[in-house]
Amino acid sequence: MIIFVGFKPTYVMFENLSERLERSFKILKGEGKITEINVAETVKDIRKALLDADVSFKVAKDFCNTVKEKAMGQNVLTAVKPQQMMVKIVHDELAAFMGSSSQEINLKGSPAVVLVAGLNGSGKTTFSGKLALHVKSKKGMKVLLAACDTFRPAAIEQLKVLGEQVQVPVYTEEGEKDPVRIAKNAIAKAKAEGYSVVIIDTAGRLAVDEELMEEISTLHKAVSPTETLFVVDAMTGQDAVETARAFNDRLDFDGVVLTKMDGETRGGAALSIKAVVGKPVKFVSSGEKMEALDVFHPDRIADRILGMGDVVSLVEKAQEQFDEKQARELKKKLARDQFTLDDFFQQIQQVKKMGNVKDLASMIPGMGKALKDVDIPDDAFKTTEAIIQSMTPYEKAHPEIINGSRRKRIADGSGTSLPEVNRLLKQFEGTRKMMKGAVTGKLAQQMRGFRR
Repeated sequence: MIIFVGFKPTYVMFENLSERLERSFKILKGEGKITEINVAETVKDIRKALLDADVSFKVAKDFCNTVKEKAMGQNVLTAVKPQQMMVKIVHDELAAFMGSSSQEINLKGSPAVVLVAGLNGSGKTTFSGKLALHVKSKKGMKVLLAACDTFRPAAIEQLKVLGEQVQVPVYTEEGEKDPVRIAKNAIAKAKAEGYSVVIIDTAGRLAVDEELMEEISTLHKAVSPTETLFVVDAMTGQDAVETARAFNDRLDFDGVVLTKMDGETRGGAALSIKAVVGKPVKFVSSGEKMEALDVFHPDRIADRILGMGDVVSLVEKAQEQFDEKQARELKKKLARDQFTLDDFFQQIQQVKKMGNVKDLASMIPGMGKALKDVDIPDDAFKTTEAIIQSMTPYEKAHPEIINGSRRKRIADGSGTSLPEVNRLLKQFEGTRKMMKGAVTGKLAQQMRGFRR
């Protein structure tokens, strides 16, 4: 059981596009039926919204032509308003343009070899660390990272640090400058020592640098990777799509990874890349935390663009941290009114493990738009944690004994203020009552009484 308290979520990904599309749909508000005139006006506005989001002109044009064609071909039921029908059509086409469904990474082989390529500064090394954790924790496979970036001085050290964070070994060769030799030796080590997956981190390169492009092509041919992933910074927008095309001509990669999706990106790369390059986006990455890597689900991204949230992903993240035994014990405590501040603290730790608070927020329907201007720091729970940790074990188990003098001591000990301590205790008490009501059924009875 996970409690979402103590923060106000914000919606970052595709924020501007979401607002523009919402305005486009308002053209049909109040219309009794779909006509060629009101559809043309709506589609024209949608095309402008896509172009403003840095979607390529051809992709935006093709997208809008498809939407218009489908809208005019619909027999709208009397129960469905034209505006609702248009939202449904745009949602389905957005998902289709981004690839319709998620694409699994290919990890077949003994070992499977994943080659990570991309531009300078796109986030390849960080992604390699995140992918290692993803494969290890989600797939249960033994992973070896191979440091094949021999150009950037700090690349090998960075990969070592990330490897330590995710507890995955990193293969390096001091003084060796040939990435092909390093990669082959890493694969040989993996075979000898029973590793299931080798992730090869390569040097960043520009598509116009013929020497480096030839090097990555040679490396690709030499190791015959099971999976080749092209990492691109989503902040580069439409340029990312053209770069992906250039790399694909040389590597024929299997999928794309979009990084830095937590920035002020306009979303054009995510919408365009599948349609232009013909290769699916497989992962999206945001933030520096090693857990901040998600499989790309086109239908869920379409939900988020249209302000519908992404409850499925939110539930999946919660289930990853879900402890069934702990949940049963917590339910018993709630029923007996024994939910303590220690339990409250443990629930906060579970929420933190789910990832960046801002990313979680964008999955909650309607919340992103309402709180889009609220800045949520990554350490949003820091004050709450400090206050609870400044309490004695008895105080945590019996918060009702925390009187004025105790509150003053706790505030001083946690480096916070008395109002902050009072606010936390009030919030805790409200949460405890709400959860107890939900568990015992009293909340449902109260709601029925309210409706009467």
